[in-house]
Amino acid sequence: MLITAIDAIAREATLFAAIWFLVGGIDDLLVDLIYGGRWFNLRFRPRASPEPAPVADGDGRIVIFVAAWDEACVIGQMLRAALARFEHDDYRIYVGTYPNDPATIAAVAAVAGQDARVRLVIGEVPGPTTKAGCLNTLWRTLVHDEAAEGFATLGIALHDAEDIVHPRELAVYAAWLRHCATVQLPVLPLPHPRSRFVAGHYCDEFAEQHAKTLVVRQALGAGLPLAGVGCAIRRDVLGGIADQRGGAPFDATSLTEDYELGLTISAMGGKVCLARVPEAPGGPPVAVRAWFPDSFDAAVRQKARWLTGIALAGWDRTGWRATLNPGDHWMRMRDRRATLALPVLAIAYATLLLWGASALLHLVADTPAAALDPRVQLLLWANFALLGWRLLVRAAFVRHAYGNREALWSVPRVLVGNAVALFAARRAIGLYARILLGAAPRWEKTAHEFPDLAGSDRCGQAAP
Repeated sequence: MLITAIDAIAREATLFAAIWFLVGGIDDLLVDLIYGGRWFNLRFRPRASPEPAPVADGDGRIVIFVAAWDEACVIGQMLRAALARFEHDDYRIYVGTYPNDPATIAAVAAVAGQDARVRLVIGEVPGPTTKAGCLNTLWRTLVHDEAAEGFATLGIALHDAEDIVHPRELAVYAAWLRHCATVQLPVLPLPHPRSRFVAGHYCDEFAEQHAKTLVVRQALGAGLPLAGVGCAIRRDVLGGIADQRGGAPFDATSLTEDYELGLTISAMGGKVCLARVPEAPGGPPVAVRAWFPDSFDAAVRQKARWLTGIALAGWDRTGWRATLNPGDHWMRMRDRRATLALPVLAIAYATLLLWGASALLHLVADTPAAALDPRVQLLLWANFALLGWRLLVRAAFVRHAYGNREALWSVPRVLVGNAVALFAARRAIGLYARILLGAAPRWEKTAHEFPDLAGSDRCGQAAP
């Protein structure tokens, strides 16, 4: 009876997982086909791509917002690198800090005291709030400074405290904001020397997301979410959102304000553009780079926040676009399908254990091993074919962004990404439950490293 029960559960679980894997595989394949069609069209019907033009006098200043809570270890290096790298004549960096974070305040003040382009802003509320709450403090400070100093702002760019900025990114913003409400540059995580698998799986995901998926979203006319870094919003657009929200353009109750902001601007009729501009003819794109979490626990915490804000709370908060736009609805469903995909993935892993237990019990009992229905076997072969295609496509995008070596590593890193996602889903459910019970969202961030600190620990002290 035990063997019969295990066999029956294994068969049903296999069928359930196989059907939903097929649905997900076809969903991904459709994105690949749309991207392939667009690539073919551009390849054989080339069009002139917009190239950043020089910024004319009077076009306005680019202001960079950096929200910094507990970032004393990296913020000083990030600011100095940005000041040395930016190739733009008129910009200012506003760094938001908290009164109960003296170490970060001191690190920012040390740079601001040497360069007037860095503006230290200390909020009134002790941290951590949400990141959006800190960004709203920066917005109010900018509005005050504009009135007091009489300068005009063209756009507001967003960066994190661990980002490596690109020298040409402000020039791209200045040019593209003339015909776009918002501009998003590609984000390319740096391969971490101490974390080939955990940090490395971010390289795989972003290489595909920012070179294919966002391109398809834009081609379909779907809302384009922002990454929170490497993006810029035109000043008048952000000001319009602030007027609608009582002076606070960033939603302080959101865990993923960047994602929601891009969709909000699209829903308002604003043009959100993905700017894939080569830094030189035939060269890599102008992109933002950074180290992503290098430990399993840190990756789980970060992915849990994303999952909570986008797939769980985001479903409640952003809903579906009011107008009939199948492409936008499809992309939003893809954003939220993790709520369905992760349970299916967990069941799929459980089936491996069930079939292993079944085989062992049949061996001990000296009975014929259980067999699958031929139609289920055909379904499994179709899924294996789609999985092989998925791995091949991802490896191709990783190869384009990082080279052959990282492309090969992208295949086993899929298992790491799945494991991170499963543990993150469990944590996200807890976070979402607390939100439903009325808990205020909090900025749950991880410790960051700046790439120049490769031989140091997280606080810049010499490593033993």
